Amino acid sequence: MSTLASPTSAPAFAVTRTTTPVPEAERAAALAAPRFGTVFTEHMSRISWSQAEGWHGRRVEPYGPLQLDPATAVLHYAQEIFEGLKAYRYPDGSVWTFRPQANAERFQRSARRLALPELATDDFLGAIAALVGVDEPWVPSGEETSLYLRPFMYASESFLGVRPSLEAEFLVIASPVGPYFAGGVQPVAIWVSQEHHRAGAGGTGAAKCGGNYAASLLPQQEAYAKGFEQVCFLDASTNTLLEELGGMNVFVVHADGRVVTPALSGSILEGVTRSSIVQILTDAGHEVSEADVPLTTLLAGLADGSVTEVFACGTAAVVTPIGRLAGEGFDHTVGDGAAGPVTMRVRAELTDIQYGRATDRHGWMHRLV
Repeated sequence: MSTLASPTSAPAFAVTRTTTPVPEAERAAALAAPRFGTVFTEHMSRISWSQAEGWHGRRVEPYGPLQLDPATAVLHYAQEIFEGLKAYRYPDGSVWTFRPQANAERFQRSARRLALPELATDDFLGAIAALVGVDEPWVPSGEETSLYLRPFMYASESFLGVRPSLEAEFLVIASPVGPYFAGGVQPVAIWVSQEHHRAGAGGTGAAKCGGNYAASLLPQQEAYAKGFEQVCFLDASTNTLLEELGGMNVFVVHADGRVVTPALSGSILEGVTRSSIVQILTDAGHEVSEADVPLTTLLAGLADGSVTEVFACGTAAVVTPIGRLAGEGFDHTVGDGAAGPVTMRVRAELTDIQYGRATDRHGWMHRLV
């Protein structure tokens, strides 16, 4: 059963509304054709933390620049984490989000790995609900649109010294968005990097922190220069096993219906979309395994036809078919180069649940407004 946040149990957030609201016509224009992550709503949720006071100051305030001392810890030691999830407008006007408890739990794991304070699930959900409650008019209703929510935390103490910060700030900002890729749901070309790695064993690969994404930017830039939309990383230990894209998990579909996704090794982010797709595929009767995916085995499967589809997934892009996989010494079309039937069925079922067009049999959806 889907959950509805209880106003009696949710943490109380003080609300200070902007004194310069965006004109309705300007907001309507922004919602008519939203681009990913370029326009933001008028408010943000915020909670402060210090070692002395713990979490305090729960509030919603006008969206605006952050004032940081030049010695703020995050600027020097990259002690920060973030999450990403979406709010969806249902046909009846209500607003829902998808598995936010899972995001809250991953945020806690990321905080633990980066030596930041852990935020209670009620505070995480409360901050999202408070922000969406104030900025509800910014939730779009067009096809493939949503309100992207970005919770994040950073070390805010001003000091120079390599130790965990004694102060932190947690915020949630929001952006009305359309499809992640401008061309919509089209197969993408992927370059497999055999020179650079996103994360290594024992590192921060399983945490959602900026450093992992910063490490992906140069190889991503090199992939663009070669004419590819995304880059895929191999494991740092052996340089032979498929791991993930810069911001998405990967699935491999075999001709016999089996589906494999790289096993969580500690250097792969445990995606909420990934785990949901594992459940959807299992429900549909597919044999799904989380296992090592050697690059050589994948390439052999693409060559002999035993691998028919490869797709990537994540909150932003949802499910993206991969039509071409290339790297130094190889260049393969995946299947016939078009989006495969398993990929598109998974995408359709997932988005139908998210937008309220299908039964939410796993209780994944959480009402915000």
